[in-house]
Amino acid sequence: MNTCKTIGRGQLAELYNPHLSPSAARKKLAMWIAYHPTLSKELEKAGLQPNQRTFTPRQVEIIFEALGEP
Repeated sequence: MNTCKTIGRGQLAELYNPHLSPSAARKKLAMWIAYHPTLSKELEKAGLQPNQRTFTPRQVEIIFEALGEP
């Protein structure tokens, strides 16, 4: 997944956690973001809103930098 594009939260979560149910995958990704020392702050700076359903290309880039590509 070399090209960053807009992607849904659930879709990205399932890429990181394909063995989990969609709901569990979303919760796991949210937990990783919350507990990462800088990731949640960087995403907020990039405009992430609490109820946002998709990640922008910049936000996807930030996630990949912090967690690695799925």
